[in-house]
Amino acid sequence: MDIKRTRGVKRRELHFKEASIHPFSDQLYPHKAVLSPPRNVRLTSMNMNLVLKWDSPEGVTGDLFYTAKCTTAVRKCHVGCVNISSLECDFSSLNNFHPALYGRYIATVRAQRGAEHSSWVESQQMVLESDTVIGSPNVLLISNGATIRISIQDPAFAVSDLRSVYGTASYNITYWKDGQNEKAKSISSILQNPIFLNDLDPWTKYCVQAQIIAERNTKPSKPSRTVCESTAGENTEAKAVWVPALVTFLVMAMVVTLVGIAVVYRRRISHFLCPKDKLPAHLLATPGSPLYWAMHNSDQLEELYNSVNVIAEDKSVE
Repeated sequence: MDIKRTRGVKRRELHFKEASIHPFSDQLYPHKAVLSPPRNVRLTSMNMNLVLKWDSPEGVTGDLFYTAKCTTAVRKCHVGCVNISSLECDFSSLNNFHPALYGRYIATVRAQRGAEHSSWVESQQMVLESDTVIGSPNVLLISNGATIRISIQDPAFAVSDLRSVYGTASYNITYWKDGQNEKAKSISSILQNPIFLNDLDPWTKYCVQAQIIAERNTKPSKPSRTVCESTAGENTEAKAVWVPALVTFLVMAMVVTLVGIAVVYRRRISHFLCPKDKLPAHLLATPGSPLYWAMHNSDQLEELYNSVNVIAEDKSVE
């Protein structure tokens, strides 16, 4: 009985020791860690990408190379970058790595110089959906009289797109007269896109910035670049609608007027366009005049003609 219990205890101790070994621990590697480890190791994300960054070890000279790995809830040890000299590893750009929209990630990195290496240094845990930094949206302004139309384009994501990840998102708009930043006005939690600014002064230059607010993200997006546009003195859209209507009305009025004139003066117009030809006075013969009776009683002229007979010549062919 004592031997069996001892074996059971030893098995449980062995199982505990194996489970306590970190997948990136130096206990899995035979070489001794002699280099100083990388410093300020942090896992970052911009627009749903996944990048591990770090600073070079303190007090270490010479050519250093780094190996970075990533741990997820599904895959415990994913080799990302091997023997690189840069101070970051972009996991999302690797062909064999596909970040999940709602995954939790931890990454580690170590330094190497020849046969020497440092210990593994672990980053903080990151949840892409809530911790990624949403980039700056693209803002387009169109002036229409004393109104400015704001169109906002979401930033491109490394995985999926903003609407697929967060469902709905709202906008914070800040605008001000050019050169009067201290008097800026803000509009928050706007859902529609495009957005119209109506309370503006005519013939004035305004500047606009926009930010995206996603419900399941811990912070707003980076602000857009400042875009400026000048208002005009009248509503050019209303003018654009009335101009063709006015031209159509004038054309129709002219057509109706011409048709009325043609109906009223149709006989005069007909005589003007198609005048009747008049014979000279000396050619006109009125009844009772000698010329009329001479023409009336004149005999019909005798027509002279000769008869012609046509005979076809018959030829036989032997």
